[in-house]
Amino acid sequence: MTETRPYVDWKLVNDFMIDVFEAYGVPREDAAICADVLLESDRRGIESHGCNRFKPIYLDRIKLGTLKPVTEIEIVKETPTTVVIDAHDGMGMVASHKMMTMLIEKARTYGLAGGAIMNSTHYGIAGYWTGMAEKAGMIGISGTNARPSVAPTFGVEPMMGTNPLTWTIPTDEPFPFNFDCATSTIQNGKIEFYERMGKDTPAGLVVNREGETMTESGKILKDMRRGQAALLPLGGLGEETGGYKGYGFTTIVEIMSSALCGGPFMKALNGVNEDGSPKLYHLGHFFFVINPEFFMGLETFKKTAGEICRALRASAKAPGQDRIYTAGEKEYEAWLERKDKGVPVGESIQKEFIQLRDELGLDYHFPFED
Repeated sequence: MTETRPYVDWKLVNDFMIDVFEAYGVPREDAAICADVLLESDRRGIESHGCNRFKPIYLDRIKLGTLKPVTEIEIVKETPTTVVIDAHDGMGMVASHKMMTMLIEKARTYGLAGGAIMNSTHYGIAGYWTGMAEKAGMIGISGTNARPSVAPTFGVEPMMGTNPLTWTIPTDEPFPFNFDCATSTIQNGKIEFYERMGKDTPAGLVVNREGETMTESGKILKDMRRGQAALLPLGGLGEETGGYKGYGFTTIVEIMSSALCGGPFMKALNGVNEDGSPKLYHLGHFFFVINPEFFMGLETFKKTAGEICRALRASAKAPGQDRIYTAGEKEYEAWLERKDKGVPVGESIQKEFIQLRDELGLDYHFPFED
């Protein structure tokens, strides 16, 4: 599909986001981390978690008071191979960066390391954190709970988050095997993206309290906020198409994200008090790092992982299909396509950028204004 949205230079958007975050009270060093996490989504073509979420998920929540711009990181418990952090409801991306930096060093010394964060907030794409491990020549694993939006198999009530379970694995190819997705059929950010683009959500991904499928993106978002609609787990409705498998994976992430750090879970993460007023989210995340050097060595590992991926892509294709992909390949191709062009910015985000610039009195001019 031909891209019709205007592109904006990566550095321009990065500098703008940092300045805006700082104007909202985020320390500049932390703002740089947050901006890079968001832009990494757009670099990979995962637009549901990039510029699309800059204002509504981060800036609006800072203004609302459900996200603290200054992140006070407290190490609650630490051993040579583990760590538990309390983020005190600050920027989840800042706490996660600290966590992965610590775990990579631990895994470099001991081969394996794991950690959990409590009282956190949205931490961006999980693949950013597992990617930090991959860049260090290691395997990264991460997951997070979220506000309840997914119904259990045979249920219609939103009980758990979209709960991604993410792995990034080094290969001998120019890109890693990067499996980063929700354990639900669709994530909230994708529906938000559909609404911005004026598109319906595909049928069979969301149900109302009567168990009927919903497609109107705006109505889905409104009903989900009221607990009257729910996403389905991977596999979809019921057991015949394997919905119980997605339900199981979603539950694993919910348990790991909360139980490892003794944090809240499910309905306690809905961000709303009993009187309907907003409250802090108190999310939990977990992380593991595995160092292949402590097994048969990094080069052996990368070669085998690469051979597996190449064999999969070379296997027999279904009629009418041109190619088979492995996880992370499409994201790599999105980066090759965009790295010299910039970030594609739709009309709704253009308006947000201009509004933020004018409100804060920042000295920026965007190419889409010409």
